[in-house]
Amino acid sequence: MSILNVEHLSHGFGDRAIFQDVSFRLLKGEHIGLVGANGEGKSTFFNIVTGKLMPDEGKVEWAKDIRVGYLDQHTVLTKGMTIRDVLKSAFSYLFVLEERMNEICDQLGEADEDTMMKLMEELGVIQDTLTLHDFYVIDAKVEEVARALGLLDLGLDRDVTDLSGGQRTRILLAKLLLEKPDILLLDEPTNYLDEEHINWLKRYLTEYENAFVLISHDIPFLNEVVNLIYHMENQELNRYVGNYDDFQKVYEVKKAQLEAAYRKQQQEISQLKDFVARNKARVATRNMAMSRQKKLDKMDVIELAAEKPKPEFHFRLGRTPGKYIFETKDFIIGYEEPLSRPLNLVLERGQKIALTGANGIGKTTLIRSILGLVKPISGKCDLGENLSVGYFEQEGRPDNKTTCIEEIWEEFPSYTQYEVRAALAKCGLTTKHIESQVRVLSGGEQAKVRLCKLVNKETNVLMLDEPTNHLDVDAKEELKRALQEYRGTLLLICHEPEFYRDVVNEVWDCSKWTTRII
Repeated sequence: MSILNVEHLSHGFGDRAIFQDVSFRLLKGEHIGLVGANGEGKSTFFNIVTGKLMPDEGKVEWAKDIRVGYLDQHTVLTKGMTIRDVLKSAFSYLFVLEERMNEICDQLGEADEDTMMKLMEELGVIQDTLTLHDFYVIDAKVEEVARALGLLDLGLDRDVTDLSGGQRTRILLAKLLLEKPDILLLDEPTNYLDEEHINWLKRYLTEYENAFVLISHDIPFLNEVVNLIYHMENQELNRYVGNYDDFQKVYEVKKAQLEAAYRKQQQEISQLKDFVARNKARVATRNMAMSRQKKLDKMDVIELAAEKPKPEFHFRLGRTPGKYIFETKDFIIGYEEPLSRPLNLVLERGQKIALTGANGIGKTTLIRSILGLVKPISGKCDLGENLSVGYFEQEGRPDNKTTCIEEIWEEFPSYTQYEVRAALAKCGLTTKHIESQVRVLSGGEQAKVRLCKLVNKETNVLMLDEPTNHLDVDAKEELKRALQEYRGTLLLICHEPEFYRDVVNEVWDCSKWTTRII
């Protein structure tokens, strides 16, 4: 049974086309991976099918009474809402039914016999629906799911805006789980999740009976949970059966076949044009030349899609720092409450360290405290001499109205416009991206702008907080290569062992010193 039909969809922003005559069909129980490079329109596609965005052309049709659960990478949680409020909002449609039930009860005393029969019938349907969807044990259901995702330890009455990105993602996942939708739309759900909760989500999706569509650049994760791939590239959407590895094999074969056909056709075109040029003026051969010209005019010319710019990251190495990058003495990090025991850590020149452990235990706070951006609760951190630190933050400013060009110019005022454009292009951004405001770019494109600042600055220490979030496969591989090549010191927060395993020479497990129970 078809759950969703998308027909002849076209959409763009300004003069930048995103989709051209795209069609898509989702059947009950399908587990789909939606893949493609940063900026190809995956999140835009989700916004169109969920009605958040109107397409320029085409139609989107959902099956009747289908309930959709959407995990959006850009969801903003309202200040003042508690974790409990967000989780209970999964049942908002049931609370609306309860209100209607109370209205019916108030009307029954004054209703005539016919009206009373209709009201009683509606009341019975509502009561059955409330019972079927566990309305009378909502609090128990909320606590059960919150316990499974480690949210009880955060405190269900805690304000959601006080939480880390990973904790907020877990809350939104828990809300979806409570909603029990007919289809899940998940936009990069593994971003900000630690290994434990990625594994939980993997198990949940593998066993999930209903349909889901998943946007992700986490290849091992995709390989385990999907059985269909839809690939978004050059304004098209193409379907492949199997997981991501299966798709890659077929895609490479198709690409090679198209390139071979293109070369063969170009050779034929060249020969026909040459014959026409040499023979059209001679009376004896004019008819043969005209025949070949007609063949040329009718030929369906194969076009190869323009190659997407692949990013190149080369971190510039600054002057050599002192032997010690930093040394902490009884360093306790936190805000109102401690997040760590007293820390006595030493980072020496040339070390490459990965910080691991669950979200919310203070990995980001540790880096920000070392850099002096957050005041520690107690203790001190001595920084070494001649440090040139490059710091990559997890997220950019959501209200950033500057263009990409202005963003880089602000950091490097001596650059010419040509140098700014060249620097951004080298990081994999096209001309249209470069001239756009940073806030309208996809998460991956925004990350490339922030990386552009880092690679053009001379550093001897890199402190990177989840740099792989949102990055597509090509950008992730290039970043990995660049970090392996970097001769400076590295402190890296990352939840992807496949990424950091070949980059760092030591792992610091932050769960050993945290005071948090996650």
